[in-house]
Amino acid sequence: MGTSAPAFPAAIETVVVPRTADLGDDFRVRRALPSAERRMVGPFVFFDQMGPAVLRPGGGLDVRPHPHIGLATVTYLFEGEILHRDSLGSVQPIRPGELNWMTAGRGIVHSERTPAELRAAGPRASGIQAWVALPRADEEMDPAFAHHDAQALPVVEERGMRARIIAGEVDGARAPVALRSHLFYVDVILEPGGRFRLPAKAVERAAYAVEGRIAVGTGADATVYDAGRLLVFAPRADIVLEARDGPARLMALGGEPLDGPRHVWWNFVSSSRERIEQAKAEWKNGRFAPVPGEHEFIPLPEEPGRPVTYP
Repeated sequence: MGTSAPAFPAAIETVVVPRTADLGDDFRVRRALPSAERRMVGPFVFFDQMGPAVLRPGGGLDVRPHPHIGLATVTYLFEGEILHRDSLGSVQPIRPGELNWMTAGRGIVHSERTPAELRAAGPRASGIQAWVALPRADEEMDPAFAHHDAQALPVVEERGMRARIIAGEVDGARAPVALRSHLFYVDVILEPGGRFRLPAKAVERAAYAVEGRIAVGTGADATVYDAGRLLVFAPRADIVLEARDGPARLMALGGEPLDGPRHVWWNFVSSSRERIEQAKAEWKNGRFAPVPGEHEFIPLPEEPGRPVTYP
């Protein structure tokens, strides 16, 4: 006898339970996108929760230089600090509530490390890294990097709810980062019983529960989900999210569907398989621009396999 698919409320298309990986020193990441249940939400093709973790004294994050094409990386922290360096010469620490938005375009290389001065005490690390695929017309644009301080990101507050707009527009408040496609991305903190209504205009929408328990809907008929779940919602449904049994934090995200399929392999995203093969050869043969002052790099994975296509 086969097993039936799990039943969700009509407003929810699917619920993704991220797979967890330990990167060492008890530092874990939870990957919600891509997953078997859902490959993307709007232009978001990658979504990782980093930590929370307290790393060993003297240790820290050391993500060596590695390449990207065809996407923008979006880094947002809850705790800790990461020093970003890239092949454009950008050197930028990112702290909680700030935004690093790196547009890879035709190709960029970057590293992400805990600053040396924060390592002795055992640094904290917690945040979200997302990737946004670029429209086909912009896949080969010049690479770029933008940083926005917490004070530059608008905040919407209502009773029991505080939402920081990381990208896009919500309730008339627009974040300053320049976008290549229609999307929204919001950090929402809810007091017990606090509510947040998801933007209705975007075709594809989701919410990731970072901390606490989140109810979809209100009252006794609401369905409650634990932290560490990506809830993907039906188009045009009126979605109200409520903190249950205490405070909660969630990331709301979404946007218009991509303009065609995307092929994804390692750190490369493209509408063309051939372009990914070209990027693989360029990285393997040292033809990407280096990060100034850095001599390490992450080698090209050698395992066989063709790019995965996301419709």
